[in-house]
Amino acid sequence: MTTSLEPIDFSAPVYGIPQAEKERELLLALNALTRFHAKHCPPYARLLSSLGQGHSIAEKIVDVPFLPVELFKSHNIASVETSEVKINMTSSGTTGAVSKIAVDGDTALLQSKGLTATMVSILGQARRPMLIADTPEVVRDPRLLTARGAGVLGMMRYGRNHVFALNPDLTANHDAIAAFARANSGQPSMIFGFTFMAWTALIDAVGNAQYDLSGATLVHSGGWKKLQDRAVSNEVFRETMRVRHGITDIYNFYGMVEQMGTLHLEGPNGLLSPPRFSDIIIRDPRTLLPVEDGTPGIIQTLSLIPRSYPGHSLLTGDLGVIEAVDTGLDGRMGKVFRVLGRLPKAELRGCSDVYAIPNKKAA
Repeated sequence: MTTSLEPIDFSAPVYGIPQAEKERELLLALNALTRFHAKHCPPYARLLSSLGQGHSIAEKIVDVPFLPVELFKSHNIASVETSEVKINMTSSGTTGAVSKIAVDGDTALLQSKGLTATMVSILGQARRPMLIADTPEVVRDPRLLTARGAGVLGMMRYGRNHVFALNPDLTANHDAIAAFARANSGQPSMIFGFTFMAWTALIDAVGNAQYDLSGATLVHSGGWKKLQDRAVSNEVFRETMRVRHGITDIYNFYGMVEQMGTLHLEGPNGLLSPPRFSDIIIRDPRTLLPVEDGTPGIIQTLSLIPRSYPGHSLLTGDLGVIEAVDTGLDGRMGKVFRVLGRLPKAELRGCSDVYAIPNKKAA
């Protein structure tokens, strides 16, 4: 069903489009997605109607209707029939309830293409030997994937000769790490793991061991709170990896299971960049109005990838700030932003109530 929407051009430069041109492109596609989901997802249509936006067309991307991401933890919202769902993805659920995302074949393909377009920009086309900063248990059951397992599986396609750095009990597999380092010393390789797991696998679990991983590109994301509680900032993370294992090519990214396939990747200035097929907006946590660049607020994420569920415009629970636009640094145009942390729960009052959907069952 979702093939009725216009295809996304993943062959275009991921970061090379100026912001104004990008917004013109996104607006047309985002409006089409809003119409599509309103037609095929009755709960979403009722939501738009209750907000007086049932027949409106956004004139700017800041006007595209959005859902609070928390809604996917309490409602089953899909724009396809149950028989079309290929996989049900869930968030990690570290705070209790988990998001439930219904993904059909078309959306799964777009997720894969979106991830590829972004990763090729830093890894190149060739698949590299890959060290996974996790345990093999994380990918044992692909039928119901958490964000962590889905992230590992998604990234494995960009590597070869996969090696897991941790045993099932989260102790270091020293033999496997050492063999990987010997085989790829000074050569292009890749390491992937969620931030806390990468720290666990390469710093905590290995004790005083040091490995030559100087040829590796390390990609990581999420799990910062556990490290920040231990005074491990992004700067400390990067410096420790450099000193211990010679890893200097390190990319953090911002993403979520509710918009799988859309990664906002860290650039050379330490700031995050939305890829061409997505964008972010920063809103005042109390009024939900967009704020000026440089002003912190709550992050709204936009993506053209979600087709089987209305996840193309989501209000997150994260705080961020847009630092600059169209800098051209390292060939990157568009917005660059920083994630500041989670929004205090007290600031979320009313958001979910405003966007309550009267029927929890998707058609």
